[in-house]
Amino acid sequence: MRIAGSTALVTGAGRGLGAVLVDALLARGAATVYAAARDPRAVAHQDPRVIPLLLDVTDPATVRAAAERAGDVDLLVNNAGVAGNGSLLTGDPERARAEMETNFWGPVSVLRTFAPVLARNGGGVAVNVLSALSWLTAPFTASYSASKAAAWSFTGSARAELRAQGTQVVGVHLGYMDTDMVAALDVPKIAPEDVARQILDAVESGAEEVLADLPSERAKAALSGAPAGLEL
Repeated sequence: MRIAGSTALVTGAGRGLGAVLVDALLARGAATVYAAARDPRAVAHQDPRVIPLLLDVTDPATVRAAAERAGDVDLLVNNAGVAGNGSLLTGDPERARAEMETNFWGPVSVLRTFAPVLARNGGGVAVNVLSALSWLTAPFTASYSASKAAAWSFTGSARAELRAQGTQVVGVHLGYMDTDMVAALDVPKIAPEDVARQILDAVESGAEEVLADLPSERAKAALSGAPAGLEL
Protein backbone atom coordinates (compact mmCIF):
# COMPACT_ATOMS: atom_id res chain seq x y z
CA MET A 1 0.00 0.00 0.00
CA ARG A 2 1.01 3.61 -0.40
CA ILE A 3 1.79 5.60 2.74
CA ALA A 4 0.72 8.84 1.04
CA GLY A 5 -2.94 9.42 1.84
CA SER A 6 -3.11 6.59 4.38
CA THR A 7 -4.57 6.70 7.88
CA ALA A 8 -2.20 5.17 10.40
CA LEU A 9 -2.26 4.29 14.09
CA VAL A 10 0.95 3.78 16.07
CA THR A 11 0.90 2.35 19.59
CA GLY A 12 3.56 3.45 22.05
CA ALA A 13 3.84 6.72 20.13
CA GLY A 14 5.02 8.85 23.04
CA ARG A 15 8.73 8.14 22.65
CA GLY A 16 11.40 6.01 20.99
CA LEU A 17 10.56 4.24 17.76
CA GLY A 18 6.88 5.14 18.09
CA ALA A 19 7.56 8.88 18.03
CA VAL A 20 9.99 8.46 15.13
CA LEU A 21 7.41 6.45 13.20
CA VAL A 22 4.85 9.21 13.60
CA ASP A 23 7.25 11.70 11.99
CA ALA A 24 8.27 9.23 9.28
CA LEU A 25 4.63 8.62 8.35
CA LEU A 26 4.01 12.35 8.11
CA ALA A 27 7.10 12.77 5.92
CA ARG A 28 5.74 10.17 3.50
CA GLY A 29 2.41 11.91 3.21
CA ALA A 30 0.09 10.08 5.59
CA ALA A 31 -3.25 11.88 5.76
CA THR A 32 -3.82 11.13 9.46
CA VAL A 33 -1.69 9.57 12.17
CA TYR A 34 -3.31 8.48 15.41
CA ALA A 35 -0.49 8.70 17.96
CA ALA A 36 -1.63 6.26 20.62
CA ALA A 37 -0.25 6.12 24.15
CA ARG A 38 -1.31 5.52 27.74
CA ASP A 39 -0.92 9.27 28.26
CA PRO A 40 -2.02 11.18 25.14
CA ARG A 41 -0.37 14.32 26.52
CA ALA A 42 2.97 12.66 25.79
CA VAL A 43 2.28 12.73 22.05
CA ALA A 44 1.36 16.36 21.54
CA HIS A 45 2.43 17.31 18.01
CA GLN A 46 2.38 20.53 16.00
CA ASP A 47 1.26 18.85 12.79
CA PRO A 48 -2.56 18.92 12.58
CA ARG A 49 -2.55 15.49 10.93
CA VAL A 50 -1.49 13.95 14.26
CA ILE A 51 -4.33 12.95 16.60
CA PRO A 52 -3.27 11.98 20.14
CA LEU A 53 -5.24 8.94 21.26
CA LEU A 54 -5.61 7.18 24.60
CA LEU A 55 -4.68 3.52 24.19
CA ASP A 56 -3.22 1.19 26.80
CA VAL A 57 -2.58 -2.13 25.06
CA THR A 58 -3.15 -3.99 28.35
CA ASP A 59 -6.59 -2.40 28.84
CA PRO A 60 -9.21 -3.84 26.44
CA ALA A 61 -11.63 -0.99 27.16
CA THR A 62 -9.20 1.62 25.85
CA VAL A 63 -8.41 -0.58 22.84
CA ARG A 64 -12.11 -0.83 21.97
CA ALA A 65 -12.60 2.90 22.45
CA ALA A 66 -9.62 3.61 20.21
CA ALA A 67 -11.05 1.40 17.46
CA GLU A 68 -14.34 3.27 17.65
CA ARG A 69 -12.56 6.62 17.45
CA ALA A 70 -10.11 5.54 14.73
CA GLY A 71 -12.48 3.68 12.45
CA ASP A 72 -10.71 4.94 9.33
CA VAL A 73 -7.36 3.26 10.01
CA ASP A 74 -5.77 1.29 7.17
CA LEU A 75 -2.25 1.02 8.64
CA LEU A 76 -1.76 -0.30 12.17
CA VAL A 77 1.63 -0.40 13.89
CA ASN A 78 1.88 -2.47 17.09
CA ASN A 79 4.95 -0.83 18.60
CA ALA A 80 4.28 -0.54 22.36
CA GLY A 81 6.56 -2.71 24.47
CA VAL A 82 8.34 -3.10 27.81
CA ALA A 83 11.51 -4.89 28.90
CA GLY A 84 13.66 -5.55 31.92
CA ASN A 85 12.64 -8.54 34.02
CA GLY A 86 15.41 -11.05 33.20
CA SER A 87 15.49 -14.69 34.24
CA LEU A 88 12.30 -16.73 34.28
CA LEU A 89 13.86 -18.96 36.95
CA THR A 90 15.07 -16.33 39.42
CA GLY A 91 13.47 -13.03 38.30
CA ASP A 92 10.25 -11.41 39.49
CA PRO A 93 7.36 -13.45 38.04
CA GLU A 94 4.98 -10.50 38.25
CA ARG A 95 7.27 -8.38 36.09
CA ALA A 96 7.55 -11.28 33.65
CA ARG A 97 3.75 -11.43 33.46
CA ALA A 98 3.66 -7.68 32.81
CA GLU A 99 6.06 -8.14 29.89
CA MET A 100 3.85 -10.86 28.45
CA GLU A 101 0.74 -8.73 28.91
CA THR A 102 2.28 -5.82 26.98
CA ASN A 103 4.52 -7.53 24.42
CA PHE A 104 2.30 -10.49 23.53
CA TRP A 105 -1.27 -10.00 24.68
CA GLY A 106 -1.09 -6.29 23.80
CA PRO A 107 -0.59 -6.87 20.05
CA VAL A 108 -3.13 -9.71 20.15
CA SER A 109 -5.74 -7.44 21.72
CA VAL A 110 -5.05 -4.53 19.38
CA LEU A 111 -5.03 -6.59 16.20
CA ARG A 112 -8.12 -8.60 17.20
CA THR A 113 -9.96 -5.33 17.69
CA PHE A 114 -8.63 -3.53 14.63
CA ALA A 115 -8.75 -6.44 12.14
CA PRO A 116 -12.41 -5.70 11.27
CA VAL A 117 -11.51 -2.01 10.89
CA LEU A 118 -8.74 -2.88 8.44
CA ALA A 119 -11.12 -5.19 6.56
CA ARG A 120 -13.73 -2.45 6.18
CA ASN A 121 -11.04 -0.11 4.86
CA GLY A 122 -9.81 -2.44 2.14
CA GLY A 123 -7.48 -4.76 4.05
CA GLY A 124 -4.59 -2.45 4.79
CA VAL A 125 -1.47 -3.37 6.73
CA ALA A 126 -0.69 -4.47 10.29
CA VAL A 127 2.90 -4.17 11.55
CA ASN A 128 4.16 -5.97 14.67
CA VAL A 129 7.45 -4.69 16.05
CA LEU A 130 9.28 -7.77 17.36
CA SER A 131 12.96 -8.34 18.13
CA ALA A 132 16.01 -10.42 17.31
CA LEU A 133 15.31 -11.74 20.82
CA SER A 134 12.24 -13.44 19.37
CA TRP A 135 14.86 -16.04 18.39
CA LEU A 136 17.85 -15.42 20.70
CA THR A 137 17.87 -15.78 24.45
CA ALA A 138 19.95 -15.69 27.60
CA PRO A 139 19.11 -15.79 31.31
CA PHE A 140 19.14 -11.98 31.50
CA THR A 141 16.69 -11.68 28.57
CA ALA A 142 14.57 -14.78 29.21
CA SER A 143 11.22 -13.18 30.00
CA TYR A 144 11.52 -10.54 27.27
CA SER A 145 12.61 -13.16 24.74
CA ALA A 146 9.66 -15.36 25.69
CA SER A 147 7.20 -12.51 25.20
CA LYS A 148 8.68 -11.59 21.82
CA ALA A 149 8.84 -15.24 20.71
CA ALA A 150 5.13 -15.54 21.50
CA ALA A 151 4.46 -12.33 19.56
CA TRP A 152 6.43 -13.71 16.60
CA SER A 153 4.30 -16.86 16.61
CA PHE A 154 1.15 -14.75 16.78
CA THR A 155 2.38 -12.61 13.88
CA GLY A 156 2.68 -15.71 11.71
CA SER A 157 -0.76 -17.04 12.56
CA ALA A 158 -2.34 -13.60 12.11
CA ARG A 159 -0.64 -13.26 8.72
CA ALA A 160 -2.14 -16.56 7.56
CA GLU A 161 -5.58 -15.74 8.95
CA LEU A 162 -5.83 -12.15 7.71
CA ARG A 163 -4.53 -12.81 4.22
CA ALA A 164 -8.08 -13.72 3.17
CA GLN A 165 -9.30 -10.21 3.98
CA GLY A 166 -6.40 -8.63 2.09
CA THR A 167 -4.41 -7.52 5.13
CA GLN A 168 -0.61 -7.50 4.83
CA VAL A 169 1.02 -8.47 8.15
CA VAL A 170 4.63 -7.37 8.67
CA GLY A 171 6.93 -8.72 11.40
CA VAL A 172 9.87 -6.46 12.31
CA HIS A 173 13.01 -7.84 13.96
CA LEU A 174 15.95 -5.83 15.22
CA GLY A 175 18.72 -5.98 17.79
CA TYR A 176 19.63 -3.04 20.00
CA MET A 177 18.09 0.28 18.99
CA ASP A 178 19.21 3.70 20.17
CA THR A 179 16.25 4.53 22.43
CA ASP A 180 15.62 4.98 26.15
CA MET A 181 14.94 1.25 26.60
CA VAL A 182 18.62 0.35 26.10
CA ALA A 183 20.26 3.71 26.83
CA ALA A 184 22.38 2.22 29.63
CA LEU A 185 23.91 -0.48 27.41
CA ASP A 186 27.26 0.21 25.77
CA VAL A 187 26.64 -1.81 22.60
CA PRO A 188 26.27 -1.04 18.88
CA LYS A 189 22.75 0.27 18.22
CA ILE A 190 20.69 0.94 15.13
CA ALA A 191 19.05 4.36 14.79
CA PRO A 192 15.26 4.36 15.17
CA GLU A 193 15.03 6.49 12.02
CA ASP A 194 16.66 3.63 10.08
CA VAL A 195 14.20 1.12 11.52
CA ALA A 196 11.24 3.37 10.72
CA ARG A 197 12.45 3.76 7.13
CA GLN A 198 12.73 0.00 6.70
CA ILE A 199 9.27 -0.57 8.17
CA LEU A 200 7.61 1.91 5.83
CA ASP A 201 9.57 0.56 2.86
CA ALA A 202 8.18 -2.91 3.70
CA VAL A 203 4.66 -1.56 3.95
CA GLU A 204 4.93 0.04 0.53
CA SER A 205 6.65 -2.93 -1.14
CA GLY A 206 4.33 -5.60 0.25
CA ALA A 207 7.06 -7.35 2.26
CA GLU A 208 6.04 -9.53 5.20
CA GLU A 209 9.23 -9.39 7.26
CA VAL A 210 11.90 -6.83 8.14
CA LEU A 211 15.33 -7.90 9.39
CA ALA A 212 16.48 -4.42 10.29
CA ASP A 213 20.11 -5.09 11.20
CA LEU A 214 22.90 -7.65 11.21
CA PRO A 215 21.98 -9.13 14.63
CA SER A 216 18.47 -9.95 13.41
CA GLU A 217 19.81 -11.45 10.17
CA ARG A 218 22.24 -13.63 12.12
CA ALA A 219 19.57 -14.65 14.61
CA LYS A 220 17.22 -15.87 11.90
CA ALA A 221 20.01 -17.75 10.16
CA ALA A 222 20.88 -19.47 13.45
CA LEU A 223 17.41 -21.01 13.67
CA SER A 224 18.54 -23.80 11.37
CA GLY A 225 21.49 -24.70 13.60
CA ALA A 226 22.00 -26.24 17.02
CA PRO A 227 20.09 -24.77 20.01
CA ALA A 228 23.30 -23.43 21.52
CA GLY A 229 23.64 -21.15 18.52
CA LEU A 230 20.65 -19.18 19.77
CA GLU A 231 22.17 -18.39 23.16
CA LEU A 232 23.71 -14.97 23.77
